[in-house]
Amino acid sequence: MELLFLLGSSTHSKLTSLLFFCCCCFVWRSEADCPMPQRGENTVLSDQALLMNTFPEGSNVTLVCSNGFEKESGSDGISCQAGNWTRIELLCKKINCGVPKSQLNMKFNTSAGTLFGDVVKVTCDKGYQISGSSYKQCYSWGWMGKAKCHIKTCKKPAEVTNGKNSWDSKVLPTYGQVILYNCDEGYTLTGNDTIQCSETGEYDSLPPECKGGFPRFADVSPSTSQSTTSQSTTAAAAQRDKIITGGAEVTTRRDGGHALTTEEAVGTAASNVTPWPTSFFPETYDAATDAKKKDIDYLPVIISVVFISLVVCTGALCLHLCLLRRKGSYDTREDVKPEFLLFQNV
Repeated sequence: MELLFLLGSSTHSKLTSLLFFCCCCFVWRSEADCPMPQRGENTVLSDQALLMNTFPEGSNVTLVCSNGFEKESGSDGISCQAGNWTRIELLCKKINCGVPKSQLNMKFNTSAGTLFGDVVKVTCDKGYQISGSSYKQCYSWGWMGKAKCHIKTCKKPAEVTNGKNSWDSKVLPTYGQVILYNCDEGYTLTGNDTIQCSETGEYDSLPPECKGGFPRFADVSPSTSQSTTSQSTTAAAAQRDKIITGGAEVTTRRDGGHALTTEEAVGTAASNVTPWPTSFFPETYDAATDAKKKDIDYLPVIISVVFISLVVCTGALCLHLCLLRRKGSYDTREDVKPEFLLFQNV
């Protein structure tokens, strides 16, 4: 019994000593390892550090800047010392994307900044419109967002009746282009003779109109044409009066002026005759003009009456002379001598 007791006591002591030793080793081991390191401001653990499960005494870990940031200063490593990590010294700053690359007829508003996460507004020059995104944002690899500026176009210019325009291309007119309009011969253009494609994609004015029947002469105003037509009518009336009066050398002007000779009247009529048909100026005709026109229509009748009268008078004179000859006596308008009185009544 004593032997068994002594043996049992010895075994118990050994087991107790072994358990104490294990506990001491575990405690020492736990105090020597460092916990998972914490990330700093705008920093993260490197891929190698993320694969580690334990961080024993003296372990070194590398930090890197977060996405969108770049190293500014400080060391990027930390170490495990007495169960604690050394202080993080790595400082990171935002990536600067800079001003976006310039494009034709495109502008950027960078007042909000050009750093990581900032957004700039995209605009186009006057007369151009944007296609794509109207914003660009700064990412870690640069600006994100595509856009282009296209010139604005207008519809095909409208056709006009009795006229034409200068646009003969198959493509549509673009901003700033001008279209010219012309009227056919004998028609007058009303409105602007040119229209321009504006920045809004519309024309700056409506197409003109070609109104008919009147020739276009830039150097002749309506008042001038009326005055010329009136003078021509007066000269023609004066010439007519000369014909009716049997070719008199002096004729009277219809405007109440001084008397004109035949040469003056003809010269005045020739110099005042307008080269255009008077039907192109209907506003110059009135009731008096129509009456004069009717008088001219009676001219052949008057000439015929005068001619017939002359024929009748000539015939009567011839008949009278024949009758006198038949009697054998002629009136010679001479004094009768006494010696011939004897034979007067034979």
